[in-house]
Amino acid sequence: MKYNHILFDLDGTLTNPREGITKAVQYALEKHGVYVSDLSELECFIGPPLQATFTEKYHFNENKAWEAVLSYREYFKDTGIYQNEVYDGIRVLLETLVMHGRQLYVATSKPTVFAVTILEYFGLSSYFTMVCGSELDGTRSAKTDIIQHVLDTCRIDKSDAVMIGDRKHDLIGAQNCGVHSIAAGYGFGSEEELTACEPTYYFKTVEEMQGAFTGLTV
Repeated sequence: MKYNHILFDLDGTLTNPREGITKAVQYALEKHGVYVSDLSELECFIGPPLQATFTEKYHFNENKAWEAVLSYREYFKDTGIYQNEVYDGIRVLLETLVMHGRQLYVATSKPTVFAVTILEYFGLSSYFTMVCGSELDGTRSAKTDIIQHVLDTCRIDKSDAVMIGDRKHDLIGAQNCGVHSIAAGYGFGSEEELTACEPTYYFKTVEEMQGAFTGLTV
């Protein structure tokens, strides 16, 4: 784990956005005639690109799925974006990594503008060299494309980088880009989902991850 460049997913890795995302999805579905009372049924929307999940879970066609994304943003941009919390231990982890000279980046499928707002709101933005997400028009939403954009823009040697995320999309994206991966078992991906992707490392808690990095940096 002697990586100088560390890429973090946002939702489910740095912060727990469960309330904000699921309520925004619930709002969007209701606008399209689908009513879901149990928010836990909507946790599958946390992490992957929204448009793809509307299609996969509710069989929306391409146009309807995009309309649902726009409806989702109506709720999320003013309310849901703040219904979020930083995971315990994340600030200490980021401080430790920066203190030991690591360069940190955010690679998220969330639109960059929303990711930047969240990081600034929670006082995390100063830790990161670059924040890369999707565009508001839906382009560059695949995690592979996002990770590769960070690598290319910052001229990072893939052998010196690692991607940390809580869903299979993060780990598969890392593999596609030729970088190592760390599965964050405390997020929203099940252990079965994450281990099936054969990540380079798997940590059940932020504390375990902190210990692994600290053991190499003291």
